[in-house]
Amino acid sequence: MILSTLIFLPLIGSLLIALLPATQKNTFRWISLFIGILNLLLSFRLYRSFNTAVPDYQFVEQYDWITLNLGQFGGISIDYLLGIDGISLPLVLLTSVVMLVGTVSSWHITDKSKGYFSLYLLLSGSIYGCFLSLDFFLFFLFFEFMLLPMYFLIGIWGGVNREYAALKFFIYTLIGSILILTVMIALSMSVIEENGLHTFDFRYLSNAENYLADSFLTNNFQVLGLTIRAWAFWFLVIGFAIKLPVVPFHTWLPDAHVEAPTPISVVLAGILLKVGAYGLIRIAYDFFPQEAQQYATAVGFLAVLSILYGAFNALAQQDLKRMIAYSSVSHMGFALLGIASLTAEGFSGAIFQLVSHGILAAMLFLIVGVLYDRTHDRRIENYRGLASKMPIFTFLTAIAFFGSLGLPTFSGFIGEFFSLMGAFQSPYLPKTFTVLALFGIVLSAAYFLWAFRRMFFGNFWVNHGAENLLTDLDLREKTLLISLAIITFLLGIFPQLIFDVCNKSVAYFF
Repeated sequence: MILSTLIFLPLIGSLLIALLPATQKNTFRWISLFIGILNLLLSFRLYRSFNTAVPDYQFVEQYDWITLNLGQFGGISIDYLLGIDGISLPLVLLTSVVMLVGTVSSWHITDKSKGYFSLYLLLSGSIYGCFLSLDFFLFFLFFEFMLLPMYFLIGIWGGVNREYAALKFFIYTLIGSILILTVMIALSMSVIEENGLHTFDFRYLSNAENYLADSFLTNNFQVLGLTIRAWAFWFLVIGFAIKLPVVPFHTWLPDAHVEAPTPISVVLAGILLKVGAYGLIRIAYDFFPQEAQQYATAVGFLAVLSILYGAFNALAQQDLKRMIAYSSVSHMGFALLGIASLTAEGFSGAIFQLVSHGILAAMLFLIVGVLYDRTHDRRIENYRGLASKMPIFTFLTAIAFFGSLGLPTFSGFIGEFFSLMGAFQSPYLPKTFTVLALFGIVLSAAYFLWAFRRMFFGNFWVNHGAENLLTDLDLREKTLLISLAIITFLLGIFPQLIFDVCNKSVAYFF
């Protein structure tokens, strides 16, 4: 029941907060903090108990949920089915860390705090549900349910243009969800369990060739030059690429990040983007392996385009938060490149990159939040010489920046290195993709070092006359940033903490 506990603890906490009087603001925070700590402890227990020698799903929970008689189409079975393997476990751990960080960084939110923390816990339970579901229908429910709390968290507690950013996020993700829903229905009506029922079970869908019914997915007719299976693959790729996000489906992300409050930016970059990559691995590439090989070059091209386009845009930004948002587009491109390589090194590098970017992105957006909470200004050009005024903040910002640009001994280096290694060794990708992706690392060094030099070196100066407000980090901020810095160091020096967990599950694909 440990997997169900991870999902339902936040949901119960959300309901409890909703039932409490609105005046008990401190209680809302402490409930969220208690649940965050408890889920982190449960995740570590999963990690310690996980058998790294077993490639199959572990801690499986399965209960009959919905059985329908569809007449001439037969019957359909939907189960409450949870499980975890070496691909989902690192992301569950990441979720526990980032959600706890987001809770602590939300401590200063007092406006409508009842609604905020209730929605925050609702979002937390939905994210766990995505990573733990082994039934496509159940996965889709959690995937869709994430839209609701995120829409309101941005739309109510965000910046000046929060309604526009929230609506844009909702529409983009909803379009992706429609594409995924279409494939989900087609797959479930094409695959039959041994009991004769159509199924949404990932374990059957990933071996669909053994359980295919007589359906249009087994036919070879084409629509606009592509087979139905190819269309299904691309529907999934685009649906999850919007969430990742991949250029050209990325335009919702900078607006959402800029308008979202700091804790929600932390969660958005640290976890929600990873749901898109996880969906690609778990569903698109697992269910359609032949199509993944056939269109590997096209997906690899999108990855390289994201790396370069995101990096060039980050280089052009004056708003620090928007720069970091575009850097996320670029760095998530490395994860997509590792997936597109269809090599064990690339897949392992992609999973590591997801975890690494989640930690580093959380640090980066917390850093922006430190400045914005004090001065309500995010423009790079309005700060000079912060090192003399905020030495601890400068040191931790240097760790986040250097870790994000891929300096060895930091986790960012490991994820990018193995993703690039997989791309270089891949029989499906041209070597030029690796070379172009390497240029993306050069660009990331350029925009991070440029921003660091302008903001932290030279004589101290602040354009908006808020010099007295720029005090160094308080205890809460130090705790969050130092904890994340330690994690990125540990993963950079001991990458086997992730690789030992995911190796067997990655090997299953090859």
